[in-house]
Amino acid sequence: MRVNKLTIAALAVVAGLSLTACQNEEDVAADPGPAASSPAAPSANGDGDTDQSQEGTVAGAGADGGGKADDCRTDELEVTATNVTIDGDTEGTVAVEFTNGGGRDCTLAGYAGVDLRTDAGTLSAERTGEAAPSVVLEDGEAVSFAVVHPVNDSGGSGVRVTSLVVTPPNETKSVTLDWPAATLPVTDGSGTKVRVGPIGSAGQGG
Repeated sequence: MRVNKLTIAALAVVAGLSLTACQNEEDVAADPGPAASSPAAPSANGDGDTDQSQEGTVAGAGADGGGKADDCRTDELEVTATNVTIDGDTEGTVAVEFTNGGGRDCTLAGYAGVDLRTDAGTLSAERTGEAAPSVVLEDGEAVSFAVVHPVNDSGGSGVRVTSLVVTPPNETKSVTLDWPAATLPVTDGSGTKVRVGPIGSAGQGG
């Protein structure tokens, strides 16, 4: 009988250890405690984009990804021509003005195309060769360039200019304006040429 009592006591101890082990496993399953740390994945916002703090360049309206304003388009520009020749000047000057009405910032760079339609044919203005800057026009702002032409002081009727055709830089669509100045002198081709200055060159002499 003594052996049986020891056996029963041993079984009771084993059963108690098994019960304790089961309880520990249940406790671990219920509360696993802190796991190995790992970087938290960024959450997504309502647009499906990653919600992270980032710095970047925001391009304004009418600007490319680098924040540079796009070229001005002919349909966005109001174009006018004014005779600004001063009495006594040996050359005449017509100021052509571009006013940005496109509702966005835009860029004018280089030279505009200028043709004079006359009763003797079409005359294309030559570039002065000056440095051609790049100008960013905000909506409503304006910039001018000069068209320099010979003055008709011969006393004759000269060559009548019927219209001025202007094509903004980097554009193919033109605007036709009334010529605001006097006639050009009749020439055999050896006289002063009609010249166009770059954007921003509305001063005397191109």
